[in-house]
Parts: sequence; C-alpha cells; structure tokens
Amino acid sequence: MSSFASTPTKVTWARLAVYRKVAGLQLVRRNSTRASTNVVNSDIVIVGGGPAGLALASALGSSSSLRKNVSVTLVEGGDLTQIKSWNPPPESFSNRVSSLTNTSRSFLQDIGAWSYVDETRTCQVEQLQVWDGISDARIEFSSNDLPSTSSMARLTENLNLQRGLLRHLDNIPEIQVLQKTKVTSIENDSSDRGGWPLVHLDNETTLRARLLVGADGFNSPVRQFAQIPSFGWAYDTQAIVATLNHFPRGAYEGPNTTGYQRFLPTGPIAFLPLSPSVSSLVWSTKPPIAKALLASDPGVLSCMINAAFRLPYASLKYLQNRIVDAHAAGTPLSPDEIREEIQWREHAHGIDQNSAYSCRTAGITNQGIPPADSEMLPPLVLQLQSGTMASFPLRFNHAESYIGDGSKGRTVLVGDAAHTIHPLAGQGLNLGLADAECLARCIQNSILSGGDIGSYTALLPYTQERYLANHTVMSACDKLHKLYSMEDERVVWVRSVGVEVLNELDSIKAAMMMTAGARQSARNSSMSSTGWALAGDAVASLSSGIQTAGTIGRIVGNYVDSVVGKLARK
Repeated sequence: MSSFASTPTKVTWARLAVYRKVAGLQLVRRNSTRASTNVVNSDIVIVGGGPAGLALASALGSSSSLRKNVSVTLVEGGDLTQIKSWNPPPESFSNRVSSLTNTSRSFLQDIGAWSYVDETRTCQVEQLQVWDGISDARIEFSSNDLPSTSSMARLTENLNLQRGLLRHLDNIPEIQVLQKTKVTSIENDSSDRGGWPLVHLDNETTLRARLLVGADGFNSPVRQFAQIPSFGWAYDTQAIVATLNHFPRGAYEGPNTTGYQRFLPTGPIAFLPLSPSVSSLVWSTKPPIAKALLASDPGVLSCMINAAFRLPYASLKYLQNRIVDAHAAGTPLSPDEIREEIQWREHAHGIDQNSAYSCRTAGITNQGIPPADSEMLPPLVLQLQSGTMASFPLRFNHAESYIGDGSKGRTVLVGDAAHTIHPLAGQGLNLGLADAECLARCIQNSILSGGDIGSYTALLPYTQERYLANHTVMSACDKLHKLYSMEDERVVWVRSVGVEVLNELDSIKAAMMMTAGARQSARNSSMSSTGWALAGDAVASLSSGIQTAGTIGRIVGNYVDSVVGKLARK
C-alpha cells in the first residue's frame, strides 16, 4: 500500500480547517468557476510537465487525503496530447531512453502509475559491463549477485514513462492539467495577502499558489523568480543519441539484457538494450567529433559505433580525426571508405576476423556457435533507425538551494530545475523521481500535522534529504568523467588496477548494486542512493581496492589518494 494513502484523524482535519479559515484560502476544484478577476487560488502549482513534474502530480493524486483536501494544478507549455497519443510500431523506439532503478520503479508502482506504462516497450538490465577504453580493465555487474531480484534496472523510453504518468492522471480528476499554456511571468502577491506567488499564464489567467513547484528544466523560470543561484560548468562534450538495429543474440548466447559502457578519453559510449534486436546509444564525445559524425552518412556512424567498442583507442582516435578533417574540408568519408580503413586497422592490430572484436562480420546473421568473447561486447550495429540521430550539450549544474526564502518563499525545485548531471551513469531521471517522492511525502506530513505546506519549515526536510543525496551522486559522476578523461600512463595504470581489484570483490559489488537502487524492496525513507551510483563507489573504492592487492603496496595507494584528491578539488 502506498505511504501516501494514510488517513488523517479528526483532530488533524480540525486543525487544518482552522488554518484554512485563518489563511482565507479558497480551494479550487477541477470544475470550479473562476472569479471574474481571473485570479485562481490553487494549493500547489507545478510548472513543468516532464517526468519529474508528472510524477509529483501523480504522487499527490495517489493519496486520498491529499486528493480531497489539496488542489493541484500542473502547467505545461507543450502539447501533452501528442505524448498521450504516442503509439509507435513495436520495433520503433525513441532516442531518449532512461534506466529506471528498481527503487524508482517501486515508487511508480506505489503511486499506481507503473500499471499505465507499457512494459512491452521496456527491457530489464540483468548485467552491466564497463571497461577502460585504453587499458581494457573491466568490471562486471550481474543481477545474479543480488537477492530477490531478477534485474538491476529497467530501460524505458522517456515518452513511454510520460505517457503512463499522463494516463494515470487522467483517472485523477482532482489534479488539473493545463497544457499548451505558458507561464508569462511570476511575481509576489501584495504583502497584505501573504505575498504568495502569482503565476501569470498566457490564457489571461493568474494562479495564486500556496506552494509553487519548479519542475521546468534547466532554464527554470521558477528558479529565476525565487532568485536561487546555481553553480556549474559546461563539459567540452556533446552526447550523441540514436536507436540501433542489430541481429538478436544467437541461440548459444544470453538474451539482449546487458548494458555496455566503454570509457574513452573523449567520453564514454554506452549501448543500452531495448528489445532482442534494438538498443539505444548514448555517446559522449568532443563537439567537433559529434558534429562531423552527425553530418556524415548514417552508415559512417554505424561503423564508428562498432569500432568505438572494439578498436584500440589509438586507431579509433585516428579514424575520428580523419572524419573531422574530411568534414571540415567538405569531402565527407563514405561508409565504404570507413569500413576499408577499419578492416586495415584490424589487420594491423592482429584482430582475428572471426573474433567478436572484429567489425567485419556486420551483416552476417548470428548462426552457429559464437566466438568465445561474444558476450563481452555488444552486438554489431546493422543500421540506425531513421530520424533518431541527435545530439545535445552536457553540463553540470546545481542550485544552491532547493527552496526559496524570504519574499521569494513558497517555492521549491525538483528535477532538472534543481540539478543537471552528466549522463554517464544514467542518473538524471532517477534523481528527479526521488525528488518527487520526497517532496510528496513532505507535503503529506505537513498536511497531516496541520502545517502550512508552503512554509520554509514544511519544505526544509525535503532540501535536507535530497540536496546531499543528489550532490553526492553528481559529484561522483563528475569525478569519474574527469578521471577517465586522463591519458597519463600512470593514471591509467592506477585506475585500471583499482577496477580489476574491485571486480574480484563480489560482495562489495553486490553491496554497491543494492545501495545504488537495484534492490527490489520498497523505497526507504531517505532515498539516499538512487540510480546507478557506480561512479562514486568506484572512485571511493580505488584506494582501498588497490591496497587490498598486497603486491602493490602503499605507494600506489598514496598515489591514488593524490589523484582522487586533486580531482575532488577541481
């Protein structure tokens, strides 16, 4: 049963009634007639119809006590009907995919939203293979090491999740959703009326909010209104996304339920399963490389994806430079030219053409006995699904606070409005869902105690719980990105030894997975470690892991501490 479904006592509701009488609060229902002044009171106004905003609205609507006594209005400038009517063919997938941890899925199940998500368009992740692009040092995670669960996470398209949340909200008429409605400005009401936020909409309506929630993305108008500063930086990387077609795994191989990630100095490349013959790409690389690859023939990108998981980095770097130079000269390389170059380099490196590390077998069905190392690498890409190639810049950004103060109070931030993270660990969506769960719980606790849901005191537990948890994951991912961007031989050797030692410690890997959200049990009260927080654990474990190998000794341990310490100060 959902934790949001508790029933308040008569005394609690009596206190709440007294509060409302004193505050002069007018509750607005879905079909209420608006005043002639077009100023409408709403207990909670959520700006933003992305996953975080929709999840928060769904969580609030799942509680009968909140649903009956707190009015909620969600405002979204886009057309949500297009998302609700989204119905692609079974093997055609969107290019924006997220990895939902078991903890996040438990939250969605608790609020009743997961049953509206199309599970046939999701894929469980049973294994995760991560390796160094220079040394090939590898760490493997498997759900077989976890108790009471068959998967570590579940891949789903963002649109599939949003559609499910919208369908859930369709069954909660008390939650008002205003789509294709933009916020024109936000200001404070007069001080004699409490100074509550006034949200002016382009439909000539103004919402007077008891609590204003910013779920409106990186360029959050709510954050700007609340005058909450943020800090961060842009990474010198672009993320290329695409949907990949490939042959299904052969009869002697396991199913396509393994995620692969290779850390290259230019950025990590990830191969995420969606179905037996379709996977998703997230490739973080330098902007000139991303621009040249996306401007090339799709066949060139397909070849380069295969090569990025298989070729030694020296040859991959050479190919990338050739593509960039050819693009700058206005004479882009053809797929045949790239294939010929890859084959020559495979021969130069002594790669057996029958090995899984060869790109030559692309286009040949996986029949018979596969190579011995086939499951260490993703399937060979045959082609990219039309219209799925895109890129976007990456950055780190964190608000200095999640709640407004003083005259800009009664505001709170969730999701990307509060934090933006590097996608190397697939954390963004899980952090946003954890924000929604925590904030909904704090709102309910405030209501049940007869408190003011928009007060600083009521919102303080939310920022205390979520800020440190989010910053820990964000900082770990940032440090991991910086660590694997280094090509210095000493750093490569140290991080490689650390990963190899850690890979032998099964109990530690299992503990890492469980604390990273892979456990199947219901969410805990703190949600302190959502998502694949492998980054933080990997960096934190380097020193202790290497020191465990007695043949390496204290010098290596001190060197690791020095490297990680320097990274932490950046």
